[in-house]
Amino acid sequence: MVNQDTLTGPSFSINNRIARVIWSLVYLLFFRYSPKSLHGWRSFILRCFGAKIGNGVHVYPGVRIWAPWNLELHDECGVGSGAILYSQGKITIGQRAVISQGVNICTGTHDYTDAGMPLVTKPIYIGANVWVAAEAFIHPGVTIANGCVIGARSVVVNDMPEWMVCSGHPCKPLKARVIN
Repeated sequence: MVNQDTLTGPSFSINNRIARVIWSLVYLLFFRYSPKSLHGWRSFILRCFGAKIGNGVHVYPGVRIWAPWNLELHDECGVGSGAILYSQGKITIGQRAVISQGVNICTGTHDYTDAGMPLVTKPIYIGANVWVAAEAFIHPGVTIANGCVIGARSVVVNDMPEWMVCSGHPCKPLKARVIN
């Protein structure tokens, strides 16, 4: 039996919830169905909602973003259609990093040891020149170091080292990434 006194209330303030409703409307009307080539337009919309966006960033219209104000996208990075940026906490994506289609970057989880299961957010940092291949899942609190490659459908639960090819469930470093 769960003691009702230990249950928690809403995880986010009323202001946060109102901002997300407004973002959802703007996303549907001006972001989601914009032409693929209008990367500058989508960057402008994200900046209007507090995202820190570098130069030459390519965020495709099919990307789902929970809270743009928790995003930092460095110069020339790209986020493919169908990716989910579940930005309850901060997500940083480094210069020239590529996030492929269907990748799920999730900063939120719950403390299942507490009866109220309160929300726990942990930032995710993805370094420069990283490639996260299709449909990978990145857990809260993970750092993917510069130059790392994450294989398709990998589940990343721990930090990944720089300039390594990593893959699996759970994801593990396999070999050095060598640029010819």
